[in-house]
Amino acid sequence: MSLVMLHPDNVLFQGEKPFPILPAVDHYAGSEKLMRKALALQHELGPVFDITFDCEDGAHAGAEAEHAAMAASLIMSGDNRFGRVGARIHDITHPHWERDVDILVSQAGERLAFLTLPKPRSVADAALQIEGIRSAEERYGIEREIPVHVLIETHGALRDAWDIATLDRVESLDFGLMDFVSGHHGAIPGSAMRSPGQFEHPLVTRAKCDISAAALANGVVPSHNVTTELKDIAFIRNDAERARKEFGYLRMWSIHPNQVLPIVEAMRPDFTEVEEAASILVAAQDKGWGPIQHAGKLHDRASYRYYWELLKRAKSTGMHIPGEAASRFF
Repeated sequence: MSLVMLHPDNVLFQGEKPFPILPAVDHYAGSEKLMRKALALQHELGPVFDITFDCEDGAHAGAEAEHAAMAASLIMSGDNRFGRVGARIHDITHPHWERDVDILVSQAGERLAFLTLPKPRSVADAALQIEGIRSAEERYGIEREIPVHVLIETHGALRDAWDIATLDRVESLDFGLMDFVSGHHGAIPGSAMRSPGQFEHPLVTRAKCDISAAALANGVVPSHNVTTELKDIAFIRNDAERARKEFGYLRMWSIHPNQVLPIVEAMRPDFTEVEEAASILVAAQDKGWGPIQHAGKLHDRASYRYYWELLKRAKSTGMHIPGEAASRFF
């Protein structure tokens, strides 16, 4: 193959890992009924959102093993058409977290999109659970490395966010707003758990900025907390737009099917910029990825990286990719 036709992934990220491009929504489902409903919606809309089967809050006390096994069975079923289903395990202080890992990895390790770690109190907690996942993979002959998402919702995790973002296989830092506010013992009012307070209270906005900065600086996706609004689509979309435009979040949690599409729409790149990205990348490939002029402006590999990641984000949100770029790159 001549240099001119090399794929951007093979040219623009030599010597470093590409930034992970994840669907813009992480939709949580706790019961079998809601898990099946989420899978049906994913089949209808396509892989524009991930699903997390909740084995922490979704599991009844005393039935943790049965719940994890049920989740694993659904992940391995034909209803998981796109392979974009992960699971949240119990936190490190819960006696069942290792059994969660054992069940999920042994029964669904080949198809788990990711495992989410809640409530770490430090980078050491996250590292210990990641080592537990690695050990289970080795024990059950799972050759792939299951990606890990880490919830930042305690004082210690926020303090260590930059270190957590550097841990092996971490691909997302998720902000847990409710537990974070609760951990302040009333010093932050309950109004900061919802809008507009969540975007205005200094202690909350500081946490959001710290998490986003730590994630992006270390090649990890920052994931925003849920919105508590379930019915007002414009309100949901506005929360997602503020998370994206004001705080740099590229992904957001969903807890109700009504929230999925407005969040996806809010997280999409601007269509005009997608068209521009497609034109620039096609021209760059034609020139062997050397510098080009486009619309009177100079572009080189630094801007190509920006436009390539933008084009991949657009694709992951279900946007139309202009024809020639679609055929060349996807």
